[in-house]
Amino acid sequence: MKAYVHGYSEREAERLVDQAGAVCDLLHCDTRYPEGCTVLEAGCGVGAQTVTLAANSPGAHFICIDIAEDSLRKAQAAAEARGLANTTFRQADIHGLPYPDEYFDHIFVCYVLEHMTHPEQTLQSLRRLLKSGGSITVIEGDHGSCYWHPETEASLRVWHCLIGAQAHIGCDSLIGRRLFPLLRQGGSEDIAVSPRMVYCDRSRPALTDAFVRRTIIPMVEGVRDYARTAGISEAEWGRGIADLHATADRDDGTFCYTFFKAVAIR
Repeated sequence: MKAYVHGYSEREAERLVDQAGAVCDLLHCDTRYPEGCTVLEAGCGVGAQTVTLAANSPGAHFICIDIAEDSLRKAQAAAEARGLANTTFRQADIHGLPYPDEYFDHIFVCYVLEHMTHPEQTLQSLRRLLKSGGSITVIEGDHGSCYWHPETEASLRVWHCLIGAQAHIGCDSLIGRRLFPLLRQGGSEDIAVSPRMVYCDRSRPALTDAFVRRTIIPMVEGVRDYARTAGISEAEWGRGIADLHATADRDDGTFCYTFFKAVAIR
């Protein structure tokens, strides 16, 4: 993993929580773990997914790891604030986890592979920790699945800066479409992939606010410095961001994005 393209600012931590809340039911409606099992959450970040996982499966124990110490502190505070006693947090590198082979009953990975330069190696590292018959759940977005109305040249340019910034450091923001082949390459055979589409318009004001205004647009704004290296002027950047806001503000504005959720059995 190279530098996290979105950074570790307080605003980014807020964005991750906003995003998790906006698509919680969409992504987690069918994620439950049985009582007594041990689940690894690999790359838990600020705990935006952790709190839902732990609340939905109170009888399971979650070991949540991340490389960023500050993120782990935020994650632990979030779990404690909700009274969740079935979580343990540990700082560790996902490629060098201090657990023996076949230690975990299940593994959960969300928004991690897109930040890895070699995601297939990441999955192989995790697979050795999974018990036979256990599941690995992987959730990723796919920035190439995104479209909106009204679509303008300026809004497309700033959006593609987001894709370009991640590609520039050797990572893949289009990875959602690759989950099936990546899991196959990692040795999994029993794989089920389901697309989870988010659609927003003026009839869904709460979702539009949470997903477009407080999740998507701040994510794009986070690569402003990269936009300069890509030759986008300050004026062009401002127009593009304003045009994205129009999808949330106009009566005829719409926005659509697709996540991909894969569950594979070892």
